Formats: sequence, C-alpha cells, structure tokens
Amino acid sequence: MAGVMTNKQSQRNNPIVADRVRKIGKDGFAFIPNRFLNDGFFAALQADELLLYFLLVVVGNRRGLSFYHYDSLCDLLRWPVERYLSARNSLIEKDLIAFDGTRFQMLELPDKPPTPCGPLTDEASLEECDPATIRGLIRGSLGAND
Repeated sequence: MAGVMTNKQSQRNNPIVADRVRKIGKDGFAFIPNRFLNDGFFAALQADELLLYFLLVVVGNRRGLSFYHYDSLCDLLRWPVERYLSARNSLIEKDLIAFDGTRFQMLELPDKPPTPCGPLTDEASLEECDPATIRGLIRGSLGAND
C-alpha cells in the first residue's frame, strides 16, 4: 500500500524531543543543501575548509552574506591568520564562496564538487594530499616532536 506509513515508520519520523524541534526564528536559520553531502562536496574538502565553510554558513544571513572580519573568524576558529587564509583561498578556488575584501557570499553549489586528490601512490602525492604526512612535514620543519 503505497503512501501508507506503518507505525514503525511513523515513530521514526517523530522527533526525539518534541518540545525542542528546530524552527526558523527571527535570529535566522542556516542551511546546507543535501547535495553538499550526497554529491561529494563534503568528501572533497579538507577539515579546515569544512570548518570555515560551516562557520560562514552559520554566520551568514538568509542570502548567504556574512560581514565577519577575519579577526573574528580566526578568534571563533582559534586559528592563526595563515590557517584562515589557506582555508579561505581554497574555498574561493573551489568556487564555494566569494569574497570581496569585506564580505563573504556562500555560493550556490557548482554542478560538480572540486576534484579531491587522487590515490596516494607516491611520496609527492603524500606530501601534497595526505593530512598526516603534511602535518608531520610541518612539525618536522618546526622542530616539533609528535
């Protein structure tokens, strides 16, 4: 019987905490389209890119615009400015955000996600794409021990 929900399906769709269901209020509402996960955008981004992307979504208005200054973003993320710049520039290159020097715009997702690194098959690809290898190289160059 198409269109008829079983009792188990009905229970599954009920909220766990009924008096705390999220709703759009006067303070705004951030959203990320399901395509972000389903079409591979989530998997194509590095951790820092994801954190900055999600923060910009949360602080943006209903048109996706945010006026947060880099100092505020760095404070919220607990990042040095270099880390912020790297993530910001990468999101711009991947056509996910626009930045005009004072404000950000969350862009409609492009047709396809950015191409993540391919298979890690040699030292060069590890140094370019593997977060653990990159971290080790950075820490080693700074004289830090793991």
